[in-house]
Amino acid sequence: MILYPAIDLKDGDAVRLLRGEMEAATVFNTDPAAQARLFEKAGCEWIHLVDLNGAFEGYPVNAAAIGAILEAISIPAQLGGGIRDLGTIESWLDRGIERVILGTAAVEDPDLVREAARAFPGQIAIGLDARKGQVATRGWAEETEMTVTDLGKAFEDAGIAALIYTDIDRDGAMGGPNIEATETLARAVSIPVIASGGVSSMTDLTALKATGVVAGAITGRALYDGAIDLKEAISTLSAAH
Repeated sequence: MILYPAIDLKDGDAVRLLRGEMEAATVFNTDPAAQARLFEKAGCEWIHLVDLNGAFEGYPVNAAAIGAILEAISIPAQLGGGIRDLGTIESWLDRGIERVILGTAAVEDPDLVREAARAFPGQIAIGLDARKGQVATRGWAEETEMTVTDLGKAFEDAGIAALIYTDIDRDGAMGGPNIEATETLARAVSIPVIASGGVSSMTDLTALKATGVVAGAITGRALYDGAIDLKEAISTLSAAH
């Protein structure tokens, strides 16, 4: 199981939100590129990036900070937030992003997701962000009637690289991820599922790994706060058992 350290970008800084509220942002590092280098030095295989401003605005906002991160690291990075057209997807992939995450577009423009997955095999992921099992879009500001499992199943044949499942009510709250819902989704689809939202301890990580079906876990605040020791986490998750 792969650990994805998260760098959430707001106004050029690395921050964490509480339950997706932009007003509840805590700045953890004013130099996101330096933070990314620290994650790579610790042994991380991937970096998870989110353009928070972009998620709300609908277009890339933190491009300068993301560019600096890409120049600073040699490991792959995945990026979500405000990516809603093929041109933007192609632009980020050309700039060095390894995997683009589409969230709002998966609900509002599924044809775009399928077209992107065909054009860029293995480089398109879907962000499934949910409150009480119902998918939310546009920076989590709008809720839909669609369930996470139904949306995931709808893209089974599209060649999607991963589904990133976030329980919004647990995000940044340090209360643990929704392991049951994450496992249920992972067992319902053939696409690899990455857990996000509330991953705050080694216990959370070992529980996710113990499901045997969760492919990865994203965590941010717990790393910045020191609740999870990064090197220990990487060692534990990379072990065979």
